Amino acid sequence: MSDHPNAVERIFEKGLFASRWLMVPIYVGLALALVLLLFSFAQELLHLFSAIPNITQSEVILGILSLIDLSLAGNLLLIVIYSGYENFVSKINTDDHEDQPDWKGSVDFTALKLKLIASIAAISAIHLLKVFMDIGKYTEDQIRWMVIIHVVFVISGVMLAWMDSIAASAKSYKK
Repeated sequence: MSDHPNAVERIFEKGLFASRWLMVPIYVGLALALVLLLFSFAQELLHLFSAIPNITQSEVILGILSLIDLSLAGNLLLIVIYSGYENFVSKINTDDHEDQPDWKGSVDFTALKLKLIASIAAISAIHLLKVFMDIGKYTEDQIRWMVIIHVVFVISGVMLAWMDSIAASAKSYKK
């Protein structure tokens, strides 16, 4: 059997390779979702400033935590957009622009998974902190489930990091 693929196989493989471009509308949609986050951030900021005459310290902290939560969600979106596009579609040519993120081009799929789970755990932690600061609004059962879900995110992150560490060790051991 020959090492060179036949014409049908080459066409099939080129089609599979080109299918990566089907992800582009998804990344565009995620970029548009940043506009939604910006709108939500502006609403929360406006709400916070409009309440200044009567706002309590707890309400200020809760409002700031909401702004941080939205900021983390935006950062998470950017990481997914940039690294997903670069890992699965094409490299982004920024002509070495001085403002490009330091991590651009260096976040592989493993690092992306870890950044995602770390961001999700951070967002979950901030949400949980907001719940604890206004604990009277929630039932004991609701709080228990929120804590359980947060712990699952944290354990998932630790397990992913551990599995990736084992995989990297096994890969370096084979060399």
